[in-house]
Amino acid sequence: MIVKQLLPGGDRNFSYIAGDKEGCSGIIIDPSYNPEMILEEAKKLGLEVKYIFCTHGHSDHTNGNNIIRKLTGKIPLLYGHTDSETGITISDGVKLPLGSLDIKIIHTPGHTEDSMCLYTGNALFTGDTLFTGKVGGTHSREDSLREYYSLHEKLMTLPEETVVYPGHNYGISPTSTVGKEKKSNPFIIQPDFGAFLYLKNNWAEYKLEHGIK
Repeated sequence: MIVKQLLPGGDRNFSYIAGDKEGCSGIIIDPSYNPEMILEEAKKLGLEVKYIFCTHGHSDHTNGNNIIRKLTGKIPLLYGHTDSETGITISDGVKLPLGSLDIKIIHTPGHTEDSMCLYTGNALFTGDTLFTGKVGGTHSREDSLREYYSLHEKLMTLPEETVVYPGHNYGISPTSTVGKEKKSNPFIIQPDFGAFLYLKNNWAEYKLEHGIK
């Protein structure tokens, strides 16, 4: 399996190319800011782009959609969209074929209602749901509760060796693993939702106390 992590611009945004090396089939995730560069990197890797995904609808993850659609003829897929070639609707738990691999859609509401993660091979592309040592921002108690369950009931149930590829370079490292996050992410190790919410509401103070940037 091939994974290429790119920094196309914005606020430390990550874009990704992933694919099946043997079948030369690939996907692009969050093609923001510089879709031309992202497509050029896919070409260098010898991958034919089969799908384009956006992990959620915020503009810093979708602002390249119109350009990449013109360049590839493919419509970027967000949660709830239907892929025109396979007829598959992007919904929780569905799998899309990618050469010898498949791509599993994991709906992870919280940061936004349409947030989703993409799981293929041993790679998990988490958008703004999970960063390394941090989690995505939320705007209400209800959203925080949704995010809490998305993290614990979905992402943290994956194999510990699963590699985490976040949507921004906000965390303590560009990548992590599910196992590392379960053991060390301050939000994940909280004993219950009340403690999780308290940390969200007091994150600035916590960072100062623990020397986190």
